[in-house]
Amino acid sequence: MASARKRPRVETEDNRAECPFSIKIVDPKDKEQKKKKRRRTDGGEDDDANTKINLQMSPFAPSGKFKTHETMDLHYQVEPAKKWTDMTRYNSFVLNGVKYFSEGFIYVANDSSIERQRAAGEVMQPRKKSDDDWVARILEIRASDEHHVYARVYWMYWPDELPHGTHDGKKTVQGRQPYHGANELIASNHMDIINVVSVTSQAQVKQWYEENDDEVQQALYWRQAFDVRTYELSTVELVCSCNTPAHPDNLLVGCTSETCKKWMHEQCIKDEALRKTYARLGRDKPHLNPDAKETDEAKRPLSPTETGAAVSAHSIDVRADGESDSVQVSTKDNVDVKQSEDEDAPGAPEDSIAEPSVEPPSKSEPQTPTKITSIKLTNKGKAGRPRKKGETNGDSAKPWEGLFEVTLKMAADKNDAMTLEFKDLREGIKGGEKTWTEHVQCLVCGAEVN
Repeated sequence: MASARKRPRVETEDNRAECPFSIKIVDPKDKEQKKKKRRRTDGGEDDDANTKINLQMSPFAPSGKFKTHETMDLHYQVEPAKKWTDMTRYNSFVLNGVKYFSEGFIYVANDSSIERQRAAGEVMQPRKKSDDDWVARILEIRASDEHHVYARVYWMYWPDELPHGTHDGKKTVQGRQPYHGANELIASNHMDIINVVSVTSQAQVKQWYEENDDEVQQALYWRQAFDVRTYELSTVELVCSCNTPAHPDNLLVGCTSETCKKWMHEQCIKDEALRKTYARLGRDKPHLNPDAKETDEAKRPLSPTETGAAVSAHSIDVRADGESDSVQVSTKDNVDVKQSEDEDAPGAPEDSIAEPSVEPPSKSEPQTPTKITSIKLTNKGKAGRPRKKGETNGDSAKPWEGLFEVTLKMAADKNDAMTLEFKDLREGIKGGEKTWTEHVQCLVCGAEVN
C-alpha cells in the first residue's frame, strides 16, 4: 500500500501513488487580465486549454462567516491542463469491488496510517486523529483507461492538522482548539488531484448545524471551514456567559426562560455554583439548612430591649488581650479501476488482472499563499468571574478545589427541575450539612432553569 502526502517531496518513494497532475490556485483578477490578453493575441486551442481558469463552486456552506471572502468558491488551473481535459469524465469508479461516486466522501491512505498497519501488534505512541487516513470529498473523476483513474478532491482537515498561522477570529492558532470534538473534521477548499488507488474506503461525513439542538452527531461531522487562500477559519456560534463555542462532546444546558433561551456549558454552571459556595462558606463556615437557621433564631436568648429591661446610658470600653485571627476568602457510467505491474504494457484481459492494492496519492501543498496545506447537543452549563489572563488552574483560579464538589442532576421528569447536588469535603467543620441541593440558575439572565 502506498501513502498520500500533503507536501511535495523531492525524493522518489516506491510507496507513492503516481499522479502527474497538480492544482494551481488563481486570483480571479488574473482571469480577467488573461481574457483581455487573449483578445489581443491569436492563441490556438492548445493555448486556451493550458491557460483555462476554472471555477469550483464550493460544496461546503458553513454556518459561520469568513472575514475576507464571502464563500469558499475557488478559481484554479490544472497542470498539465490538456492532459487532464483529454481524459474522459465519469460519475463513479469501482475499486476492489466498491463503487465510489462523485460528491462522496472517502478515506485516503497516508504515511501514518500505513505505518500503523505494518506495525500491527507493536506498541506505538498514543494515536491522534491526524494519524488516521485522511478524509476527502470527491469533486470530479477522470480516467484515460482503467489503469489511470484520478479524482479531483477537497481535503477535510482533522483539527490537529490546522497549520501554523491559522486565523481563528482575532487569534492566531495552530492545531486542535479546546472546542473541537473527537470526531470533528474541518471542511476546506484545499484542492488536489489524487490517484484513486490510494482510496481505502468510503467515509460518512455530515454537517453539524449548531442551531439544530435536537440533532446529535455520533459519526464524523463538520461545522467549521478552513479557507486555504487566507488561512481563515469560519466563525462558530458562541454560547454561555463565557462567550465561547460549544464542545460537541460536552453537555450544554439550555435556559428555559422564553426571553433568554441561551445555552450554557455544564462546567461553567458548576464553576459558578462552586464560586458562590466558596464565597459564602470559605474554609471554615458550615452550611446551614435554611429551616435550621429559623429554629436557631427562635432559640437564641432575647436582648435586654426585647425583654423590657433597662438599658444603661453608660458605655464600656472593651480591650482584647491578643489579636484575633482573620479569615479571607460523469456524465458517463462508472469506470472500473485496474492496475497492471507494467503501466506501459498493453492491457490484459479483464479476468486475468488481479485486483490492485490500495496506493495513496499525493496530498499537495495549497497554492497562494504558499503554505501547507447541526448538531447542538440537547444535553447542553462560564463561571461568573472571568479568568484573568495568565491565570492557571491553581488555587488562584479555583480556590474551592478539594473543599467542595458539585454534580448536575438532570430532571427525571419534564415536570421536575434540574438541580445541583453539593458535597462538603472539608474536615473539622462543626455543625451544618455535608450534602445539599440547590436549583440551577441561568448564568445569563439569572432565571431558574426548570
